[in-house]
Amino acid sequence: MFFLIVLLIIASIMLIIFGTMPTFFDKMKIWRENKEKNMEIEMDRLFYYDKSPRQIMRLYFILPPVLGVAGFIFTQNMIIAGTGVFLGLLIPNIILKMRDSLRRVKFNGQILDAILILSSSLKGGLSLLQAFEVLVDEIPPPMSQEMGLVVRENKMGVSMEESLRRLSKRMTMDELTLVVNSILVARETGGDLTKVFSRLTTTIRDNNKLKDNIRTLTLQGRLQGIIMSVIPFVFIWWVLTFNREHFNIMLQSDTGRGLLVLALILQAGGMVMIKRFSSVKI
Repeated sequence: MFFLIVLLIIASIMLIIFGTMPTFFDKMKIWRENKEKNMEIEMDRLFYYDKSPRQIMRLYFILPPVLGVAGFIFTQNMIIAGTGVFLGLLIPNIILKMRDSLRRVKFNGQILDAILILSSSLKGGLSLLQAFEVLVDEIPPPMSQEMGLVVRENKMGVSMEESLRRLSKRMTMDELTLVVNSILVARETGGDLTKVFSRLTTTIRDNNKLKDNIRTLTLQGRLQGIIMSVIPFVFIWWVLTFNREHFNIMLQSDTGRGLLVLALILQAGGMVMIKRFSSVKI
């Protein structure tokens, strides 16, 4: 009788597992297809053609188990293993965000050169669209990629004003917004774009100098914030290497746990305040 009950339980479990597996795999397939489409759109926006979306998607299925197993093997700790799995899920997005950030920094550094090329082209008698075409040929990516998209949109029937507004939305940065707004106002009012570009060059250079000075003056505060944020965790790690039971008295009592929570809150608050005090908006 007992043997029959065990068989029935096992059979029920197997039916539940095999009954839900097709649904699970169908949902995973739908999620993968949607994620791959979104990733393809994001990679097109970044002009990231070195890898295919499918290659990036493979990281979602390779990195979490690899990092999770590696974390458990080296530490024998399920929390570290879970952290490894979580990091594995984040890494593909981090790769795209880092690429986007580096691309924006490089684009921002090319704005002054782009203004000089546009100004020279306009002084040579070219139209604004022709000046953009010269810019695409003369300057390296990512500026040439974004300006090439503006030129292609204009040739397909999109107005120059709309193309520039789309560019400003794709690459959100103060310097580019200033340039785009200046071009739009000059085209509406009939202003001389060469003079506008000359003033923009001076304004952007002065703005960059001011930002460099602010970074230099706030460097000490930012370093203090980093050091003060890291010291508590380094201290905990150093103490635990000598005595793993050192903090047990804190963890075993309500007062100790409350103090630890309070310490974490104060630590996070201190990090936020130091960051705010050492950040200056222009």
